[in-house]
Amino acid sequence: MSPEIIVAAVALGGIITYAVLAGADFGGGIWDLFASGPRRNQQRAAIEQAMGPVWEANHVWLIFVIVLLFTAFPVGFAALGVGLFIPFNLALLGIILRGASFVFRAYSPHRSQSVAPSPMARRWGVIFGVASAMTPLLLGMSLGAVSAGGLRIVGGQVVISGIPPWLTPLALMTGMLALALCTYLAATYLANETTGRLREDFRGRALLAGTAMAGLSLMLLPLLALGAPHLWQGLLRPQALPAVLLGVAAALVSGWALLRRRYRLARISAIIQVVCLLAGWGLAQYPYLIYPDLTLSAAAGSEATLRFVLFSLPLGLVLLLPSLWLLFKVFKGNGLSASKQ
Repeated sequence: MSPEIIVAAVALGGIITYAVLAGADFGGGIWDLFASGPRRNQQRAAIEQAMGPVWEANHVWLIFVIVLLFTAFPVGFAALGVGLFIPFNLALLGIILRGASFVFRAYSPHRSQSVAPSPMARRWGVIFGVASAMTPLLLGMSLGAVSAGGLRIVGGQVVISGIPPWLTPLALMTGMLALALCTYLAATYLANETTGRLREDFRGRALLAGTAMAGLSLMLLPLLALGAPHLWQGLLRPQALPAVLLGVAAALVSGWALLRRRYRLARISAIIQVVCLLAGWGLAQYPYLIYPDLTLSAAAGSEATLRFVLFSLPLGLVLLLPSLWLLFKVFKGNGLSASKQ
């Protein structure tokens, strides 16, 4: 394979890792906003305990993808930065607000010492939940815009005619699917990490989010066929179809496992589902970085730069991966000691 394809595959792996890890964090923030019932405070405490030690570390994968993009594909980075300036910056704002509100809520001196949070903590909680929904929605919309063909590059300049590509029905539906996916991951992970009635609360939310995902996926299919026929046809090609079918099978297994209260199997299947979904998208999108005007080869930098990236990646990963493994081992190895109330 050519160097640009290898680098693109590595970047896709970074996107998948970010979706699997940070996606669950975003979903946890959404469920924090919609915590309800007699155990709503325990639900929020479980979410905070699950996210607190590791959630900021997950953004390293977003940084990893951005660095690969502007180093190995500078033309594509420039085009995406101009054409999707608004959603990208709003998504970044969501990440900033989310982090700030999470910390301010946890350490606010106005926070009540009782079980129920104080009004100040509730206000920060609302900001935290809204920002958690804002970022995956916008990133999903951007993904849909890249595939729909509304972001054109003519003579090296980004051209957008009519409605912005990230506001098309296809892009909006892709954003909603990303949102549902994050909530599903979070609820499935939390059902695996909690116990007792609290586990049942998250199990019900996981089943609800899974049903929403299935409905949104079915609604997205005709939009793909009409708004992005190249992507639809790409998903049916031999190189992408196995990933799509495996993802569908994993989704069914995950739903069945939740119904049967096989929580570890549900978590593993949900992860496989996300991996296959994004891998199938990447295979179907190939060879384009931005359809229909910018291929990977056209967007790539010099061969010397690409080879330098490939040679330096193992050195960076040797430092990064053991550090992240140790972080998760220390803080997540034993799961949660959640309340059984």
